[in-house]
Amino acid sequence: MLRSQQARSRKAPVAGKAAAQRRSLYPAPFAPASSFPVGRIARYLKNGRYAQRVGTGAPVYLAAVLEYLAAEVLELAGNAARDNKKKTIIPRHILLAVRNDEELGRLLGGVTFARGGVLPNINPVLLPKKPTAAEPKSPTKEGKTSKKA
Repeated sequence: MLRSQQARSRKAPVAGKAAAQRRSLYPAPFAPASSFPVGRIARYLKNGRYAQRVGTGAPVYLAAVLEYLAAEVLELAGNAARDNKKKTIIPRHILLAVRNDEELGRLLGGVTFARGGVLPNINPVLLPKKPTAAEPKSPTKEGKTSKKA
C-alpha cells in the first residue's frame, strides 16, 4: 500500500474537503457551535455591497451577535409568556419583552411589532385620587369670617 492510500484508509468518512478541514481544525470541546449560518451571512454581506471587501472574521462575529440578540429576546419573551400563564410565545410577549427592557427598547425603538399591541399605560392624572385620613377637610362657609368694608 502506498503512503497516501494508508492515510486515506485511516480517515473517517467525511462529506467533502471543507468538512474534513473543519473537523481537523477544532477539537470536539472547542468546536464553534453557532446556530446561525456563517456562510450565508458572508454571502449576504458580499452580495449586499456594504463594503468593497469583507474579511473572514466579519460574518463570524455578526453571526455571534445575531445569535446573542435572538437568545436574549427569546429568553425575555419566554419570561413574559410564563408571566401570562402561556406556554407559547406570541408577538405580544415579544413586544412586552422588548419594550420593558431598556437596552432592547432603545435598539428596537422604531420597530412596529405586528399583532403586538401596546404597553399597558394609564396616565396618573386620569386615575381617581385616593382620600387620605391625615389630610384635613376643606373649611366650610360657617367657619369663615367675612369682612365688610
